[in-house]
Amino acid sequence: EDALMIGNSQAVADLFEEGAVLITGDGESAYGCQDIVRLALATSEGEHTYVADPLDVSQARGIALIVSERAINVVRQNNDGHWRYVIVRLSCESEYER
Repeated sequence: EDALMIGNSQAVADLFEEGAVLITGDGESAYGCQDIVRLALATSEGEHTYVADPLDVSQARGIALIVSERAINVVRQNNDGHWRYVIVRLSCESEYER
């Protein structure tokens, strides 16, 4: 969230595994860190910004499913102990607003 707000492309890339996927609420998708950084930064400059606000986190060993009002994410803990996004699926509107 902070990395996007300040536009730090390296910090954004560090949040994702190399083979990760980002899918926006508009249906655009990006695969791999470089494409994800481009799409994430472009999306954060538009009218849709991402604010982390998890409603539920389900974890099994080194993998977790994070559900928020506007996103569903899968993260994995790597050998270095850091958690990184594998799948990020953003939504333009809340399921509760439908």
